[in-house]
This record gives sequence, structure tokens and C-alpha cells, in this order.
Amino acid sequence: MANTMDYMRRWTDIKDERSTYFGHWEELSEFIMPRRGRFLTSKSNDGSKKNGKIIDSTGSMAVRTLSAGMMSGITSPARPWFRLATPQAALMEQSDVKQWLFAVEKTMRDIFSRSNLYNSLQTVYEELAVFGTGALLISEDFDDVIRCYPFTVGEYGIAQSHRLQVDTFYREFNMTVAQVVEQFGLDSCSDAVQTMFKSGQLDKWVEVLHVIEPNSAREYDKKDNQNMPYHSCYVEKASKNERKLLESGYEEFPVLAPRWHVTGVDIYGRSPGMDVLGDVKALQIEQKRKAQGIDKMVNPPLQAPSSLRGQSASVLPGGVTYVDTMQGTQGGFRPTYEVNPRLGELQQDIQETQYGIQQGFYSDLFQMMMNSDRRQITAREIDERHEEKLLMLGPVLERLHTELLNPLIDRTFNIMARNDLLPPAPEELAGVTLKVEYISVMAQAQKAIGTGAIERLAGFIGNMAAVKPEVLDKFDADQSVDEYAEMLGVPPKIVVPDDIVQQVREERAAQMEQQMAMEQVNQGAQAAKVMSDADTGGENILSDIIGGIG
Repeated sequence: MANTMDYMRRWTDIKDERSTYFGHWEELSEFIMPRRGRFLTSKSNDGSKKNGKIIDSTGSMAVRTLSAGMMSGITSPARPWFRLATPQAALMEQSDVKQWLFAVEKTMRDIFSRSNLYNSLQTVYEELAVFGTGALLISEDFDDVIRCYPFTVGEYGIAQSHRLQVDTFYREFNMTVAQVVEQFGLDSCSDAVQTMFKSGQLDKWVEVLHVIEPNSAREYDKKDNQNMPYHSCYVEKASKNERKLLESGYEEFPVLAPRWHVTGVDIYGRSPGMDVLGDVKALQIEQKRKAQGIDKMVNPPLQAPSSLRGQSASVLPGGVTYVDTMQGTQGGFRPTYEVNPRLGELQQDIQETQYGIQQGFYSDLFQMMMNSDRRQITAREIDERHEEKLLMLGPVLERLHTELLNPLIDRTFNIMARNDLLPPAPEELAGVTLKVEYISVMAQAQKAIGTGAIERLAGFIGNMAAVKPEVLDKFDADQSVDEYAEMLGVPPKIVVPDDIVQQVREERAAQMEQQMAMEQVNQGAQAAKVMSDADTGGENILSDIIGGIG
């Protein structure tokens, strides 16, 4: 295992690597999200005013709109946004497999709802929108199965593997003496912390470094927490020699570190906030100038004769100032110069700048439905326009699936498996690797073209069948239903599996065959009764026929 000097040395290197981003992050924090970002460890729990550079809050409001829209469009707590599946399509048609997968999905959604995941995801989306990089630690929890810890930019550093996947996480933060002792135990703390705890200084801050990185010294034949794939260590920096507080490990990399957009081999991402920062800063200047112009109009600079110096004078509404005027002069107060700023052009430029900022944060995407005049366009047209807008976030959505949602579901599933929270799996799934399919609003928008194609094909075949009915032989209705349901992300219980459908159809055919046989028997009996009732001068038709046969 590495010693504390190794950790401190690498933490220095990671900080040097991210130092070029610091200035940009600080500006983003100052002008868009003042309460976000920890650029000094000593600023923990700092409640001082931080929005002094914001006059127009368009950028801040746009970030909130974006994060709320991504929350509802990608990971909505109110509706299913993912489902588990198998790579083999044949397995997905078996009812016991579908039922098991649905049960696991439901259990996982219950865990997400019970934990603080959705509150934490909101924070991550805001971090992504402003700074381009987010960080969320998923920890096992005795009460809620998982516990989430979102972080803000500046308090952590990351590194990535040769596959360009984040696999290293360093975080420098403050904890109170009480928190340190509660989490790590009094004996694990330094003498200084023990002294503060015993003297009752429970709210003093202690600087801590948390390290999570691949365990290169792992012994694969051992299964203890020191030999897991990822090594974890808490280091108390306040002590003279950086004392280790706790060493453990993780089976999976516990930190989700999504990036909005990454250029090449860059470690940290770029964000919409970086794209519109210039507009946000310009907007503050324009709003300040507009306020100055209005202020000069309603409260212009005044000039007065020097004779009024030291005299009682008032420029308040209703005030009276007595002035002795000389011949040919004008006494009293009057504006120094005519103030008539042309605010129309300035206001137009402000509106254009605000619109550009909202465009940069995709606000129009999430507000389109409420701003659309539904009286002029149909609901279908609204849906189509909505889907086209959602497709603009397609590349971002794919990265979020890879760097945020896939690791989240994988880690949660593994935690459930280790704690026996999964129902017994069918034998067919032995050795099968599951896959995740996303059925959120944004994910479905990417599949909307497919549903339209199925609808158009079904309509075309229906029209042609009116002229040539045998064309229906070219249309697989069952497969169309399965594909359509998959694109819409409907629950698997709604669509009946193929094996059950086949069984139902066989039973229906047998019933129809039995019914037809019974109808033939009934028809024969009815005919015999008619013939027996008919009088032919002898007995009846039936007796005549039998007699003729005899």
C-alpha cells in the first residue's frame, strides 16, 4: 500500500493538472452559480454574500431550467427511465425472464426513490451545465442500500485510465472534529484531534484528503477490503505527518464523474456555461448601463447658482427653495445637461443577449411546450417539434449514459447482489450479462423516428390491403408490436411474450375447432328433427329414408 507521502505527491500533481481550469471555473461561479465551487478548503460552510457581480440573473435561471429539464427528461423520479434486458432477443421473449427483470427494475427504482439519489443528480446536472464536470460518490448504506454524496468543482481532482475512463479521485475537504471522531474513531485520529475532542472543541475544522484509485498492489487470492479492485484511504492533513484515518476498498469505482463534452484526451469537460460566459458578462455591463441611463433620467445631475451655497435648499417633491433672481439670470436648480438616453437599442441588445444565453443552456428546448400556441398547431406537430429539439442533446445524452447512468446502475445492482436483495434468477440467465436500455423522454426521442416508420408502414399496408388483401402476408404484426413497444419503453407486463401468445392461440384454435364440431353435430341433429317432423303420408321423411335403406 502507498504511504501518505505518495498520496500527497500525487495530489500535488493532480492539482497542477487542473490549475489551468481554476480561473475559468471561478469566473463561472462568480457570474452564474455563486454558491458553487470550492476554490479554498477554508471556505467550507461559508455563508458570506457571493453574488455581487450578478445584476441580471438570466444565466442562473437558465441553469436551473436546464437541470430541471434534464432531471425530468433523463432521470425522472415520477416514471421509469431505464430497464434491464438481455443481449439475446429469444431470452427476452420468455415470460419468466421478463418478469424477473421487471422485478429487479422495480426494486432498484424503489432503492433510488428511498435514497437521496435524485436530489444528488440535480446537483450533478447543475455542475455539468456550469463547469462541464460533475462528481457523485455512491456509497453502500445500511438503511437505504445506497447513499449519494455530490461534490462541487474545485474540491476534488480526477485522473483517467488509458481507456479515457475516470478511475482516480482525490478530494480535499474539511470535517468537524465531531464528524472525524464519529466516522473514523477516536484512536485513529491524531493527538491534536483527540485533544480538541476531549476538550469539547467539537466544531473545529479538520482538513482531510480522500483518495480513491486503482489498487495496483492487490493480491487477487485475497478477498479482504485491502485487496479490492479500488483502494480507498482517508488522510488527516492537519497532523504533522499526514496520518491515515481509514484504509479500505471498493469492488467498483464508486465515483461517477460525467463530463458534458470532452476534447481529445482532456480530463475535465467543457460546458454550456463556458460557451455563454462572454454573453453573461456582457449582459451584466449592459444592464448596469441601462440602470445608469434610467437613473440619470429620473434623477439627473443638477446645477444651481453659487448664491445658494450654504443656503436652505430642497430638491425633494413638494420642497420649496427661495431664490433671489437677478435681471437676465435664471435662479434655482436645473439639469446640468439634457439626459435622454436611447434605451430602445440597448434594451433590444439586452434581449438578444438573454436569448443567446437561453439558447446556450437549451432553455428553449424545455420551455417550448409552454410557449407554443396550441390553438394554431396540432398535438402531433407539438410532439414532433419537441422531439426535434430533444435530439439536439443526443451526443450529451450518450455521454451521460456512459459516464453517469451506466456506472450508477451497475454499482447499485452489484450492491443489491452482495446484500441478497435480488430475487432468484431463472436458470436461463445463468452466465448471461445483462444490458441497460434507457426509456426516458430524451432517450425515446432518439427512437421516435422508428415509431413513425412503423406507423407509416402499417398505414400503407392497410390502404393497399383494401385492394390486394394478400399483401398482409408481408406484414409481421406481432413483431411490429414488440418493436413499437420497445421504442416506447412500455413495461414488459403489458406486452404478452411470444410463448404465451402461441399457447393462447393454440387454445383458441382448439376451442374454435371444438365449437365447429359441436355446431356440425347440432346441425345434424336439427336436420334429423326436421325430417322426423315432416309428414309424407307414411310416418315421416326420416322413417322413409331408413325404410328405403332397409
